[in-house]
Amino acid sequence: MELGLSYSIVAAFVWGAYLFVLKRYFNEFPATTLAVVVNAFAIVFYAPVTIRAVRNGDGASLAGAGLEHVAVITLTILTTAGGFIFFLYAIQAGEVSYVAPINKIVPVFVLPIEVVVLGQFLTPLQVAGVVVATLAVYVANYRAGSLLDPIRRAAHSRPAQLALLSAMLFAVTDVGRRVVLQELAVPTAIWVPLLLAGVLVVFLPSALRHPPEDLRGALPKLAGAGAIVAVGEHTTTLAFSLIPASIASPVVNTQAIVAVILGGVLLGEQHFRIRIVAAVLAVVGVTMIAI
Repeated sequence: MELGLSYSIVAAFVWGAYLFVLKRYFNEFPATTLAVVVNAFAIVFYAPVTIRAVRNGDGASLAGAGLEHVAVITLTILTTAGGFIFFLYAIQAGEVSYVAPINKIVPVFVLPIEVVVLGQFLTPLQVAGVVVATLAVYVANYRAGSLLDPIRRAAHSRPAQLALLSAMLFAVTDVGRRVVLQELAVPTAIWVPLLLAGVLVVFLPSALRHPPEDLRGALPKLAGAGAIVAVGEHTTTLAFSLIPASIASPVVNTQAIVAVILGGVLLGEQHFRIRIVAAVLAVVGVTMIAI
């Protein structure tokens, strides 16, 4: 448990930095092309780990994969792709310190899915955590005036809608990742490139239709982003292979705090203080869910 939590914390810092990098350096980059190129670089960086695992015989675990394996893996890849693309659209349409607290309430959706699909027990404290995390969405939308204004703003805010849709898809991803790594026992070193390659294939047709104007000039930045993704996927996968999704997901999604602080301090985004409160509430809520 302690090792799994440690990996979750490292993943939170890695992904928090990645959120900032996306907003800072790739806001005008075509979303699907960004996903394809970054994932390609991530696969290259991760190749030594995969090659070593294959040589050790880890790849044999997929040799006898049945329909259940294929279905869960495919669903997880598709929801990962969907969650990523809608999140990119959200941060392109709005400020990262506004979008991140909303998007990172993924565990609010993870726990109900585990209750229904995997028989996870929901404690009163976890129910309270869902309420607190949901309150974070309200606070992130609050400015002044009527208490109903944030609800109206979120209901009509394109970035908020995209962020929530992304969170729902990522919740399915987290549960699917847990099933793949624990119930189906797919090795970490095999799952990471499989997931990255699967998302790449999903986005490739669109990326070919929308090439960026200066891909060659952006390659160094894209390579750097790919390295971050390789580390983030590796640490996240290790976490989900060791502890339940309802515990790993809240910890990993504290990346919202990192993204909000970087967005407010380095990008000078407005309403920084209220969004810090929203991010803290999100973290408190998802922590209560994990207890």
